Amino acid sequence: MFFEYPALLWLLAIPALLCVLYIYRQVAGKVPHFRVSSRFPWESGASRVWNVVMHIPFVLFTAALVLIIICMARPRSSSQAERIDTEGIDIVFAMDVSTSMLARDFTPDRISAAKDIAIEFISQRPSDRMGIVVFAGESYTQCPLTTDRATLINLMKEVQTDLIEDGTAIGNGLATAVARLSTSDAPSRVIILLTDGVNNRGEITPLTAAQIAQTYGIRVYTIGIGANGVAPYPVVTPWGIETRNIEVEIDEDLLKEVAKSTGGRYFRATDNTKLSEIYAEINQMEKTKTSIDSFPVYKELYPKYAMWALACLLACVLMFVFIRRLP
Repeated sequence: MFFEYPALLWLLAIPALLCVLYIYRQVAGKVPHFRVSSRFPWESGASRVWNVVMHIPFVLFTAALVLIIICMARPRSSSQAERIDTEGIDIVFAMDVSTSMLARDFTPDRISAAKDIAIEFISQRPSDRMGIVVFAGESYTQCPLTTDRATLINLMKEVQTDLIEDGTAIGNGLATAVARLSTSDAPSRVIILLTDGVNNRGEITPLTAAQIAQTYGIRVYTIGIGANGVAPYPVVTPWGIETRNIEVEIDEDLLKEVAKSTGGRYFRATDNTKLSEIYAEINQMEKTKTSIDSFPVYKELYPKYAMWALACLLACVLMFVFIRRLP
């Protein structure tokens, strides 16, 4: 606790002088006495009670005066508070949902692993707006930019293959993701493009889409997902679903060029652990800007002293009236 006007505390000398004067007058016998019609209240033990009661009004008045002076000095307490401002990043996931994402070189398969690890990434970044774009033979927006984590995660879980025409239109997927970010006013805008194949469909080439992203200042991180060599892939046959080893083809040179031209980076994920490490690395590179301002918070303490002063004054008046009405 501290006082805003500590100099006013010198006024406490006034009640101190009053106390000295009061005691002096009591000792010197100069205090006038009440005249009463009966001696009964003051006889024996009652006289001792009266000797105490007669001083209560002065004590209450003095206490009220002390409390009023303390109120005038304005007692306060302070504590440090922090204001945390976060400057979020806008991130769009551009995910390949072609049927090749059903390959089982990841656990349980590529698309399931990609979704699960992306959800972990989403949960670690509460201050960012995020959206989802999916592509195969064409592309569409699965979820626009949002800070609603529950909705985003639910829509990520609903991503699956066979929703649109098969193929790998990397350029279309990237262009759609750029469109989602083109009107964003966030200081940092990022696309995480994940694919397991070679661009073979679409009206827009990946490099053209990358140039558009570069124009808007959007960084693109590209991830090639798939094991080295061959990967087990479920194939429908007249005898049911069989697993066959299919050669993994990822246009890494193209993905590297897309990432480089936009100031991003290319990653290769060959299993669940590696994909998780890639997202963790992106999470570290794309840090949310946070500023912390510390400032004091003051609490006024004089109201409680004022209440006690008022109570003392009221009690003083009541005691004075009570004493005057004694028989």
